[in-house]
Formats: sequence, C-alpha cells, structure tokens
Amino acid sequence: MNDTTERKIPTEQPAMLLHPYAVLAIAVVLPGVGQVLNNMPQRGLMMVGFMVVLGLVTLFLSTPDISFVGRLAGGLFIYAISVLDAYRWARYRWHYFGRDRKPGEPAA
Repeated sequence: MNDTTERKIPTEQPAMLLHPYAVLAIAVVLPGVGQVLNNMPQRGLMMVGFMVVLGLVTLFLSTPDISFVGRLAGGLFIYAISVLDAYRWARYRWHYFGRDRKPGEPAA
C-alpha cells in the first residue's frame, strides 16, 4: 500500500452494537438483517439474493416426488450460512470493541 491508501482501523465503538445473541435471534427470524445490523448491508443483500436464486434453482430442478424442504434445499442452505455468518461477525465485533470485558479490565 502506498501512503495515500492507508488502511483505516476503527478505534471508536460503533453507534449501535447489539449482543451477539440478539443478532442471532434477529437473523433467524429475518434473513439478511443480521448482516445489516453488523454494518454489512451489501453482504445481507447478497445472502438474500443467493437464497432466492438457489431456492428457485433447486425448486425447478428437483423432481415432484421430493419433499418441499428438499426442493428448497439450496435456499435453506444459504439461510443457515447467513445465520451463522451474522452471529460470527456479531461475536467478533463484541470482542473487538471490548463489550465482553468488565469495566476497568485491560484489553487482552
């Protein structure tokens, strides 16, 4: 990297930082919103887009004798990945910004 494109490292806490379990619960109910809460709206939109596309692909390529869950397996797979991804990044941000430490405890 040259001097004009230095990488910015966040030093201040974000305005809104939810507990990782709250982000997990929201991500389970509303797909893609967990990424938006983690300040990654493009990632959330991408996850929802892939859920729809792969759900439709598996729906139209599967045979009629397969169960409904099996026919939407592609979309459900991406849904599961998006929930885990939202929780993982929420947990990372929680640790990075030090919300898991007690007041006065030094950073690790």
